[in-house]
Amino acid sequence: MTRTAARQLALQLSFAANAGSDLAPDEFFTEEYFYALPSDDAVFSEMPDEKQKKYICELVNGIREHREELDEYVSRYSQRWKLTRISKTALNVLRCALYEILYMPDIPAAASINEAVELSKCFDEPETVSFINGILGSFMRDREAEANAIKE
Repeated sequence: MTRTAARQLALQLSFAANAGSDLAPDEFFTEEYFYALPSDDAVFSEMPDEKQKKYICELVNGIREHREELDEYVSRYSQRWKLTRISKTALNVLRCALYEILYMPDIPAAASINEAVELSKCFDEPETVSFINGILGSFMRDREAEANAIKE
């Protein structure tokens, strides 16, 4: 399973958690549950290995724990868009990318942004791709400006 597929699984689990599912990420990976999921979705064709499970669980749990903070960033950079106007899919993609950028330093920010854009192409309207890229780009520019100001 690729990191992209693992990220897609994390996105789906995060989406389910936000929709009220009480299924913990580690429960999702029991063979009985995992292989009962829709076989027409390629992401469910291969059980994640231990490293991928760890990544997925960290991402899903981290998004859950830092949801308010992540949503504050989305609100700040979405310029006049209330969170309720943003599609649930786009919001979860943004949360995923922001969490990786903020709390998973082993993942390059550019990779997180690229994956967010690619995921949004799969699950949302074409204009959403630009919206997501714009929010993440603005976030990164401000973050870099803050880092440069500290250095000076």
